[in-house]
Amino acid sequence: MTHDIHIIGGGLAGSEAAWQLARRGFKVRLSEMRGSGDMTPAHETTGLAELVCSNSFRSDDDQKNAVGLLHHEMRRLDSLIMRAGEVARVPAGSALAVDRDVFSDEVQKTLEGHPNITLVRERVDALPASGAVIVATGPLTAPALATSIGMATGEDSLAFFDAIAPIVHFDSIDMSICWKQSRWDKKSGPDSDGKDYINCPMDKEQYLAFHQGLIDGEKTAFKEWEANTPYFDGCMPIEVMAERGVDTLRFGPMKPVGLDDPRTGRWPYAVVQLRQDNKLGTLWNMVGFQTKLKHGEQVRLFRTIPGLENAEFARLGGLHRNTFINSPTVLDRQLRLKAAEHVRFAGQITGCEGYVESSAVGLLAGMMAAAELAGRSWQDPPRTTAMGALLSHITGDAEADSYQPMNVNFGLFPPLHEIKKKARKEAYTTRGKADFDAWLKGMELVPA
Repeated sequence: MTHDIHIIGGGLAGSEAAWQLARRGFKVRLSEMRGSGDMTPAHETTGLAELVCSNSFRSDDDQKNAVGLLHHEMRRLDSLIMRAGEVARVPAGSALAVDRDVFSDEVQKTLEGHPNITLVRERVDALPASGAVIVATGPLTAPALATSIGMATGEDSLAFFDAIAPIVHFDSIDMSICWKQSRWDKKSGPDSDGKDYINCPMDKEQYLAFHQGLIDGEKTAFKEWEANTPYFDGCMPIEVMAERGVDTLRFGPMKPVGLDDPRTGRWPYAVVQLRQDNKLGTLWNMVGFQTKLKHGEQVRLFRTIPGLENAEFARLGGLHRNTFINSPTVLDRQLRLKAAEHVRFAGQITGCEGYVESSAVGLLAGMMAAAELAGRSWQDPPRTTAMGALLSHITGDAEADSYQPMNVNFGLFPPLHEIKKKARKEAYTTRGKADFDAWLKGMELVPA
């Protein structure tokens, strides 16, 4: 063998795991299917860590937000994904959003330039029988490898649908109708002007017509094996939300609160928001508009949105099936497959949901593997930290019978019921940071 560990999958989790191992001196073989002649149904490039659904890593607020706390912890561990995110950052209010191409290029350049990493463009069809392995093939694992995983786990893989939002060219948006404003004028940083989103206003009549159009529009037909696949709520298609009630969208992705239409000085009846998708500001994605409408229907219906009558789309919405394993049943607390302990799993295939969560689990898998290869003991981060709470959920705290993909959230943390509700979020992050610092200090003292 010319490597210490084999990582299968060059997405967010696999890239982060490779970085964590390589910087600790271990030789990594990183296998990525894309670029070998194979592609997934959702990816468009062969770049490492390509962002498929959105360009947002969500909230960067580490004071009152669980995912912001996860950002903080990953930065403390020199996360490659967080590093690249800063390089590729674009304005997005209090969120961390990135230019997709710049982000992927930065990750790939860093990994290809590391002397301990060998990137191989190849499809792996079966779990390796020996040697240290991390499987980070994500929710679009190739069929042959998925079959091999199913045989090793003795469990049927679960599945859900994940939908992709459309992207619009900025110069096709009518800014005499739309305006730039973040909700409640919230600024993303010292250089922000509180105008990180483009807002397309709707009155009641326009909204009701649009809502009906979503319900009536022609959708992608399901295949027989897809018919009973559940959606993950965080990526619910816009038309599925519309079917849940006439006002569901107005309390979800189309809520108008905190947005003052400069033409009226009032909140509109509903709003479609677009978020900057690249550093140049030439591409903007439709926030929360994941969809399984057919492409022709998307163009027709989305051009009825005020300000988007002449919209040109750089990408239309889409739909793909995601798969993940029943981690609480088949993995141990160190993300190892109980039936084959030389194999670890990381990223979305474990049932975590979200870019940052996938990256964090890849980071943990890399650190765990590095400790094991070095013959050092491992201590899990405390459950009071974002990483510890996420890890605990994946590896045993979740109900196995109803296990579903989960974003990090304060509901996964040990409760602080004694703290008043208004102060509770900040109490969670304050406790988490203190416990994370203590864990880091202890990890440095763990003997060989």
